[in-house]
Formats: sequence, C-alpha cells, structure tokens
Amino acid sequence: MTSISNRRGLIGLGMAGGLILAAPVAGVFARETKKPGADEAAAPPEQLMRGHAILARVLLIYENGVRRAGQGEDIDPAVFTRAAEITKRFIHDHQEKVEEELVFAQFKKAGRMVELVGVLASQHAAGAKVTDKILAAAPQARNKEPREAMARDVQALCAMYRPHMAREATDVFPTLRHLVTADEYAEIADEMMKRERQAVGADGFEKVAKQVAEVEKVIGIQDIGVFTPKS
Repeated sequence: MTSISNRRGLIGLGMAGGLILAAPVAGVFARETKKPGADEAAAPPEQLMRGHAILARVLLIYENGVRRAGQGEDIDPAVFTRAAEITKRFIHDHQEKVEEELVFAQFKKAGRMVELVGVLASQHAAGAKVTDKILAAAPQARNKEPREAMARDVQALCAMYRPHMAREATDVFPTLRHLVTADEYAEIADEMMKRERQAVGADGFEKVAKQVAEVEKVIGIQDIGVFTPKS
C-alpha cells in the first residue's frame, strides 16, 4: 500500500527527477581505487545492456503500479510520471539514439541484419510515442479511464520491449564486434562513453539507477525477493 510517508518521499523524488539530465551517466563504472584499465570505456554491449536493465526495472514499476491501482490500491500518480521521465530522458533521448547511430549504422554499412535493425529502430520510435502517452495520462492515474488507457500502453511497451531487448542481447550486440576492427570497436566504446557524459554527466548512470530504486521503494518492489515464486 502506498502510504502518506511514501508520497512525501515522492515529492523529493520529483525534485530529483529533474536531475536526470543535469545529473550525469558514466560510460564506465566508477571505481574507488585506481586499477589497470580503470580509465578505459566498457565494451559497447556492457554499456548498452545497463540501459536494458534500467528499462526492465521501469517496466516492472509500470506493471506492478497499474495492476495494484486497478485492484483498488491508492498508487501515487507520481510513480508513473517519474518512471516515464526516466525512460524518456535516459532510454529514448540518449540510449536508443546511441544504438541507432553507433551500432545499427554498422550493420547497415555491412549489409548484415538490416531488416532486424530496421525493426528495432522503428520500435524505438514507437516506444517513445507510448512513453509520451503514459506521461500525459499519469497525472490522472487515480481515475478509471485514464488509468485503463495507461495500463494498455504499459502492456504494449512490455510486449514490445522484452523481445526487443532479448534480440539485441543475443543477435545484435554479440555480432557487432565481428563487423568492425578492434580499433573501431574501441572507438565505438569511447564514443558511447563520451555521449553518456554529455547527456547525463560523469556519474549519471549511478544516479539514474538510484532514482529507479527510489520509485521501486515507494511501491515496495525494491526487494527482488517479492518476485520469487511461492511454493
């Protein structure tokens, strides 16, 4: 159940939401101590799959929020607004553009999986439109009709993005390294890191992940043990 104290927590969360762009995503994980290779960018698949993880967590927030709201629980509409803002700013405005310009472009250039990357790119555009619809509906999430419309949009996002992310992880990302030279692969990784820093700053990924965790906490799904099947 979403408590009054949780709603107060969302006021602070709403203020933090504005930091997603100003608050910065590193292309590599920060390290406490200097180690060999610490300044090197993580491989492109690692950088992109972190974005997949953020999106997967947002989808869980959406699913649990709309299901429980539909069952009569008073879910603060800010839960949906914050989740959609994270998706728009980090996934659509940053990550998906990086995929299209730095990864999909290599497949088109090589004439490999051209149809697949075309579908994936069209799904990026479709996902951005649905996220805008969720953002528009979220403030009225306590009302039945807007909530039911939002629930259909959430279902559509989940149905699209789960196979989307799976195909990228199993087909696209592993193949990338075979389409380019080692130097080109490293250059792609460096460019991804550079764009992350430009988009959300030097330590933004950790801040984005923290913002997702704060929304998860409001609706009580921060402990992944809640998803363990009960025997």
